Amino acid sequence: MLHRRLLHLAGAAPGAICALAALGVALCGAHVASAVLAGEAVAAVVHGRGQVLALLLLLGVVAAVRAVLVWAQEPLAARVGVAVRVRLRARLLRQLQAVPAGERDSGRAAATVLDGVNGVDAYCTRYLPQLVVTAVVPLGVVLLVGTHSPAAAGVLAGSAAVAVLLPRLGDARLVRHGRVRWQRFEELAGDYVEALQSIPLLRSFGASGRAGDRLAGRAEALRASTMHQLRWSMVDTGVGVLAMQLGVVLAVVVTLVDAARGALPVAGAITVMLLARECFRPVTDLARHWHSGYLGLTAVDGFDRLLSARSAVTDDGTRSCPATSPAAVALEQVTYRYPGTDVGVTDVTLRIAPGETVAVVGPSGSGKSTLARLLERDVDPDRGTVRVDGADLRTFDRAARVRSVVVVPQDPALFAWTVRDNLRLYRPEATDAELEDAARAAEVHDVLLALPQGYSTVLAEDGAQLSGGQRQRLAVARALVSRAPVLVLDEVTSALDPETERRLVRTVAERDGHRTTIVVAHRAGACAHADRWIALEGGRVVGSGDGPPTERVLAGADR
Repeated sequence: MLHRRLLHLAGAAPGAICALAALGVALCGAHVASAVLAGEAVAAVVHGRGQVLALLLLLGVVAAVRAVLVWAQEPLAARVGVAVRVRLRARLLRQLQAVPAGERDSGRAAATVLDGVNGVDAYCTRYLPQLVVTAVVPLGVVLLVGTHSPAAAGVLAGSAAVAVLLPRLGDARLVRHGRVRWQRFEELAGDYVEALQSIPLLRSFGASGRAGDRLAGRAEALRASTMHQLRWSMVDTGVGVLAMQLGVVLAVVVTLVDAARGALPVAGAITVMLLARECFRPVTDLARHWHSGYLGLTAVDGFDRLLSARSAVTDDGTRSCPATSPAAVALEQVTYRYPGTDVGVTDVTLRIAPGETVAVVGPSGSGKSTLARLLERDVDPDRGTVRVDGADLRTFDRAARVRSVVVVPQDPALFAWTVRDNLRLYRPEATDAELEDAARAAEVHDVLLALPQGYSTVLAEDGAQLSGGQRQRLAVARALVSRAPVLVLDEVTSALDPETERRLVRTVAERDGHRTTIVVAHRAGACAHADRWIALEGGRVVGSGDGPPTERVLAGADR
């Protein structure tokens, strides 16, 4: 359970974890004090001493202290847990930002970021503090019992050691099986995410039943693996519980024998018997918290995979001001290959003047979207340089880059936020008037007004209540709100009818003189207002010309 990665993650709140451990030790100390005072009170009653009232008052004080410690422990554990989850999820999400979009596994990442992080919360706030308590309190109780009955102390020490250490012999097996189970859980989570996103497609092809059966089969395999793991865990738990029960019984027997021989007074015998239970209280709590933190341990492979993921780009740029408007764009002998493939672009040289609109055409797989990803800096070129406003794109910091280049993809992402918040994604300070102006330019204003609360309507997941064309127009409006000097439209009008497409592209091209526009398209309507065109094939520039591309050029791009 003391895994290097988890201990490193637990380092997010070392002071708070130590405070929780100290509270746990103090709480156990209060239990021990109660046991000692209770033994003295019983002995006082038996011997008729007049200390009973004072001892009962002390017991009341200790009980009040114990209540205060419990009251302080739980809220602190909750606050620390929230802090650990927030910090760890923020770190994981920052890491995911650096992973290229095509290399992300949403289902597996979600399982780690959600369930795995919850397991780390329990590991940090429950298991680690209780581990410290278990290392300290039983030893202290054994030493205290030893002052009354060395024999009983020896029995408790041996039983506590067996209860703690013997189940640990099976931990390696449990952890090994647990990590395999977590891998299956991640894979199942990925399958569910994929199936949920594809429900309309599965239904239209009549494949819902087959997909459901496949998911049910994998879920059953996960359940069987979990039950197999649980059976081994119950064996270990049973061994620990048996050792603790036998320890208490044997300590009581030894104490009674000592008391019968007169070697132990009544007060001491009662105290030892009460302390025998307190010796094992931390061990019992450790076993309970072990199961709480076990999920974090099994998820450690997911954390390692996310935290060690290779960043596609190195965000070490220092330029904090965005590009000026309009901005020139240049690709200088740019080559990029997707890892493990020959797909990408090769020796692409392209210069776009400030304020120019350029159409990029070519067949599927020719490298058009790769150019968009390079301009967005989702990836960096293997060779060559991408320049915006005369500066290497790698010299921009993240904020400046986002304000300089905006790429609108063919299938834009919309969030379950209000329409206004979606439109303000790039510019949170944009006014309502600017939002409506951009929506009118993208011919989506009337659509948004028709929603139940207009611009205040909260969209469904990925804007499900909008059609494909409406989603694309909303994404274009969002890009117009950004005022980015460079706008890249990557097949963003594919779901529009030809006339709407022609009007929308004309509006974007003519709307602002401060924007350089790159249009990736197959159809004439999307390119009708281009100042120039270039054609790609096999990742290379194979043609270019002034004005919009001709039908012959577009026909070659569609083949």
